[in-house]
Amino acid sequence: MKKTFLLGLALVTTGASAQSLTGAGASFPFPLYSKMFAEYKKATGVDVNYQSVGSGAGQKQITERTVDFAGSDNPMSDEALKEAPAKLLHIPTAIGAVVPAYNLPGVTGLKFTGRVLADIYLGKIRTWNDKAIAAINPGVTIPPLPITVARRSDGSGTTYVFSDYLSKVSGEWKSRVGVGNSLQWPVGTGARGNDGVAGVVKSTPGAIGYVELVYARQNRLTFGSVQNRAGKFVTADNGPASAAAQGVVIPGDTRVSITNSANADAYPIASFTYVIFYQDQKYGNRTEAQAKALKSLLGWMTTTGQGYNEALDYAKLPANVSSKVRGILNSITYGGKKV
Repeated sequence: MKKTFLLGLALVTTGASAQSLTGAGASFPFPLYSKMFAEYKKATGVDVNYQSVGSGAGQKQITERTVDFAGSDNPMSDEALKEAPAKLLHIPTAIGAVVPAYNLPGVTGLKFTGRVLADIYLGKIRTWNDKAIAAINPGVTIPPLPITVARRSDGSGTTYVFSDYLSKVSGEWKSRVGVGNSLQWPVGTGARGNDGVAGVVKSTPGAIGYVELVYARQNRLTFGSVQNRAGKFVTADNGPASAAAQGVVIPGDTRVSITNSANADAYPIASFTYVIFYQDQKYGNRTEAQAKALKSLLGWMTTTGQGYNEALDYAKLPANVSSKVRGILNSITYGGKKV
């Protein structure tokens, strides 16, 4: 059953009446957005509706102009942007980590390499006591349980981030499966949303699934450390996730991958999560007040709202990213006029 989350938020903007805004997309940042929107409602007194339906669905809805903004863990491709009726913009709102959560009673602290994760999801490693897993976990007694692979069934930015990482560390994954929101999976049990995959892992001894860090912690799932490009096994947290963006050249449109970072302290499966919206807000029945309301919300999320990131296991935006976000927000127009 598809979960739809409705969040109340009223936006008060200078010179504009209260507005109602709608968004849809990624489940990856939903715990953060829930908190942000609740706090923004307290501060401003008014209503936004965000549906946590997956990044793929969010990208589709913003292209079709059925929402004011989309949430997505991966930026839209050049090809996808060309399908939109007008210019779309991206701004990051946080950095999150995708973790390999697993259910092995009595076993904690497992280490994973990118190659091992790829081989599990390729169906090449089928039992937990496989020699490839044992080799990187010396001294750990691992039961000979069969591995139940859990993965997303919906179009997912979390899937994009995970597959983007696997494609960088496994040539076989890159050639056989590749990168995308939706994939032709070699193996696995599908579930909708980060919460769906977390539910499969929690209820299935022997399961492994990739989920955003906060979902692993909220569901009290055990998750492993992952070897980064420098050879260190790193456990996901705010600091290592933030380190993934350090030293990365951020383009003007902020569309960039930060998986498999060269930073020695970085967690390797990390990503920005984005809000996507139209540069010119005059379309359909939209009013200038709605354009101002959206700009107000996005400005708050990327400044004051950043104060809620770390408590919910998301890293704040680095300063070099925040400066680019300000420039993008200042380029929003209504009928060609800046708002």
